[in-house]
Amino acid sequence: MVDVDKVLDDAGLNNPHVHEFVKHWAGVTQPDRIEVVSASDDARLLQEALDAGELEPAGEGLYYSQSYWKDTARSEERTIVATSNPEDKGVYNNWRHADEIKPVVIGNMTGASQGKTMYVIPYLMAAPGSPLEAYAAGVELTDNRNVVLQMIRMARVGVDLFEDLKDPESFVRAVHVTGDLENLGQGTPDDKRYFVTVADERTILHFGSSYGGNALLGKIAHGLRQANWDGWASRKFLAEQYMLIAIQDKETGKKYHIAGGFPSASGKTNLAMMVAPEALGDRYYVEFFGDDIAWLWVGDDGKLYGMNPEFGVFGVAIDTNAITNPNALAAVEAGTGAIFTNTAYNVNTHETWWEGKTPDYPEDVEGWRDWKGHLISERPVEEQRSKDHVWAHPNCRFTSTMSNVPNESPDYNDPAGVPIDGIIYGGRTRDREPLIRAIEDPAEGVYDGLTLGAEATAAAEGVAGQLRYDPMSMRPFLALPEGRYAQHWLDILDQVEDKPLFAHVNWFQRDADGGYLWPGYSENLRALLWMMDYREGRVTGTKTPVGVVPTKDELNLDGLEIDDAVLEQLLAIDVERWKQEIDLREAHLKAFDNLPERIWEAHRRVAQDLDQA
Repeated sequence: MVDVDKVLDDAGLNNPHVHEFVKHWAGVTQPDRIEVVSASDDARLLQEALDAGELEPAGEGLYYSQSYWKDTARSEERTIVATSNPEDKGVYNNWRHADEIKPVVIGNMTGASQGKTMYVIPYLMAAPGSPLEAYAAGVELTDNRNVVLQMIRMARVGVDLFEDLKDPESFVRAVHVTGDLENLGQGTPDDKRYFVTVADERTILHFGSSYGGNALLGKIAHGLRQANWDGWASRKFLAEQYMLIAIQDKETGKKYHIAGGFPSASGKTNLAMMVAPEALGDRYYVEFFGDDIAWLWVGDDGKLYGMNPEFGVFGVAIDTNAITNPNALAAVEAGTGAIFTNTAYNVNTHETWWEGKTPDYPEDVEGWRDWKGHLISERPVEEQRSKDHVWAHPNCRFTSTMSNVPNESPDYNDPAGVPIDGIIYGGRTRDREPLIRAIEDPAEGVYDGLTLGAEATAAAEGVAGQLRYDPMSMRPFLALPEGRYAQHWLDILDQVEDKPLFAHVNWFQRDADGGYLWPGYSENLRALLWMMDYREGRVTGTKTPVGVVPTKDELNLDGLEIDDAVLEQLLAIDVERWKQEIDLREAHLKAFDNLPERIWEAHRRVAQDLDQA
């Protein structure tokens, strides 16, 4: 047996509650060795991973990781929120009683780390001294070295951070056991994988994966699910899958901070890392705080504040290139220490590639392996450069620290957070949603977030153009039942004296031929500038039943050539199409128990205004 106390003491990890936690789980998982890690161990661990073949070199100071082919994404059907109270069951949180599910997961974990090292990762999901520090501390136990390396990039990792906690007992207890990935029965009735957040115990138990959010427990399990619960239980904050940016007006010195939720494939990361269009670059600069998680709370001054609890970026690589996201490419340049996962990889040149990185496939297929490790050169010629036979997994990723993002905000690590001026939602939809519409009433803003959705295919939903609703972009991450979640939002906003302006954006309107009406990417800044102009009273817009839209002359279009008729279409509201949407929204909301009456009032108000339009 490993002398746990000696290992932790020698590492300087003196917290008695951590000692108790590690000893208990060492007894369950039965590792051969225990090692406490800090960020300063990164270089050594990287070399060990290279020597063991767990990572491959991908250029100077860059690394490549290939996960097991059945272990490449979140597994929502295996992801569970557990508590001791059946009233905590919601539509989306996949609730199970803790007494039922914990013994199953613990049974799978028992003895499963034999022959391995248990790494003890003390981490913070906030800057030290943050008002939310009590909810940010965690210790992850894992038997996977690659997970340690990814966590060092995604969270503040270090014994020193953990020893200074105001409340030494207030930390999330997170246990990750990889399991025998080739024999877990993925996708069968005998599936052994479970990814459980025991929310009312502040305990996370994940078994059967080494990938991303299934294994980096500070990220989704703590940063979203557990924090979603903690925010409500404490009545102090909101934890949301939001990007967070600042727009700096260099002429006036004013900064506007905007948070926003977007379902998958709706442009969230590209927006968060946005570069101002060339014609506006002399005046405006976009600062990056984060592209995936924001925690929001009310400060002593009555303002809504926000921060990104993460320390790095875990981005989808597909379609990331010099046009869509130059800042992301800069964050994974040579020397950044970035780790690529499940892209294509050249065993001779140590290059990585993914669909959309360049307009064409690499000219020479020699040495290239796809995300499963198969040589491209051994494919039939017609399949070597075919979109039907991809080189990289659609969910391939890059992991890099925040400091590698060129437009990282200098305020990113401020424990006080930053004041939030606006909250935006945006889902990919070809019609119905204009370029931007502002929403002044906070309850109506929450209502709009609860009915956020992105367009699904006809095959998926049976109705072309119908939305797959994703409330606040939190559908896979909610720990709370939806009615309670909505009430918590309203309760937080009721405490805010200088309320943020809500808005809904849409970069994806199409013409009759299927082409995009709006150029997107850096040009999206123009819509957000109008939003802040409206908040400050510099423009008035046009009132519609679903919010205020810009007039054509209110958008700053300097340097952008766009047809007047196209602009008119981008800003139009199709009342009849919206009436159809209102009926679908009502059916969606009726699935949620105990939805606050103020949300229903907002729904009826919008429906009535549409009827009278």
